Amino acid sequence: MFPTRSFGDHEISPQELAARAARAAGFLAGAGLKDGDTFALMLRNDPVLVEIMLAARQLGAYFVPLNWHFKSAEAGYILRDSGARLLIVDRDLLPAIAAGIPNDLPVFEVAPPADGEASGARAPIRPDAGPAVGDWHALVARAQPLRTSSQNIRGMVAYTSGTTGQPKGVRRTLQGDPADAARRIGQMYAQGLGIIPGARCLISAPLYHSAPCSYVLFAARCAAWLRLEPRFDPLATLAAIERYAITDAYLVPTMFVRLLRLPASERSRYDLSSLRFVVTTGAPCPPEVKRAMIDWWGDVINETYAASELGYLTTISAKEARAKPGSAGRPIEGVSIRVLDDEGRDVSCGEIGKIYARQTLLPRFTYINREQDRAAIEHEGYLTVGDIGYLDADGYLYVTDRRTDLVLSGGVNIYPAEIEAQLMAMAGVGDCAVFGVPHEEFGQSLVAVIQPTGEIALTADAVAQFLGTRLASFKIPRTVEFRDQLPREETGKIFKRLLRDEYLKAAPRER
Repeated sequence: MFPTRSFGDHEISPQELAARAARAAGFLAGAGLKDGDTFALMLRNDPVLVEIMLAARQLGAYFVPLNWHFKSAEAGYILRDSGARLLIVDRDLLPAIAAGIPNDLPVFEVAPPADGEASGARAPIRPDAGPAVGDWHALVARAQPLRTSSQNIRGMVAYTSGTTGQPKGVRRTLQGDPADAARRIGQMYAQGLGIIPGARCLISAPLYHSAPCSYVLFAARCAAWLRLEPRFDPLATLAAIERYAITDAYLVPTMFVRLLRLPASERSRYDLSSLRFVVTTGAPCPPEVKRAMIDWWGDVINETYAASELGYLTTISAKEARAKPGSAGRPIEGVSIRVLDDEGRDVSCGEIGKIYARQTLLPRFTYINREQDRAAIEHEGYLTVGDIGYLDADGYLYVTDRRTDLVLSGGVNIYPAEIEAQLMAMAGVGDCAVFGVPHEEFGQSLVAVIQPTGEIALTADAVAQFLGTRLASFKIPRTVEFRDQLPREETGKIFKRLLRDEYLKAAPRER
């Protein structure tokens, strides 16, 4: 458990946090949740989110964090697909997803500390028989603490996707001895995240992502001190490192870029000498960005290659990164990696192919309701998420493309097929293609190329407005182009790679 947790100017002792988590677990049990059940969360970075995650672990329940930018259709799909038994949501986020919440799903709202409303007030989400809303803090305050702890290892159900457009829930099922499984999982986290007992950790990435979530839970397991920030701010990050003598931090490459953009006078104001291990994952870190951070912060920058399905697979230190720029590192203990061609044959050293990994440290996973998709990514006991890369002569992995169609923007996975499906529902759209292009700050940004039907006039603003009612803002393409015809392969499929290449050649002249 955390020796202390800090949020704003308030610190929570380990005893207080444990008591809060036990009371939350007691309330969830009283609400009908049992070992192995699933519930959903839509909460910003806040101590209550950590309490509930720890409560889920004590209860033996799965939890599904929802991205707080989601609209009703996105949230509604995951709530139904995951089989969530209840939803806990920040009060101000509720209106955006209310229409997608199943009518029979119990919903508990988390209100800000002093919002002028009576504690424990209940009201319908929608006038038409929507689920009742209970005030989380008031209800939990009256609950009896749960005195038992499940021996079954549950945790976060991460929703990921591929080319299908519909996210898939990754759920793990323990088989075998729980103590041995816990030891193996701890071994993986220790290698991937670097946290050790007594560390003083900092995180500001949203906890609805799997890597930040696992970072917080492993910090708790290591009895680390954690500084939880509600959001990332470059100056606040530097100030927190100095003020709290931070030793460990989780940052994504976009955060590195924003830190590096600070004026030299601001960057030099802070004492960062306490740092010991800074881990970055979630998106490949550009070699020049990593080198600049190493030059500034020293040999504390470490990168981990991971996937929701496979866990942490490789790591590379700052020292190694100097000798192997662009590499994602070597496999951690308990992991082996192969690179295969389209026929499932191992490729030669340095040859690009599809990356497959065997992960022995995690319990087996399945995609909820889609076991056939799970079977489709396995080959001779190795699994792939579609990433492309190669191994060099020293066994270092280089990831050249994080899934063919997947776009990583600011460390967030975006699946073009989902956006394309929404565009095809827009009047005037005959066909479309969405893809990612390099972006200096976010890693990648979205481009949509649309073939109009000619029935109505389409504009980029109209497209953005249409998508804005259906998708989270980060999924809306920054650039929208229109073409009379889209290039196609012999099969009739849109030649998306050609579109992307044409865009990249034309973009420098157009900007």
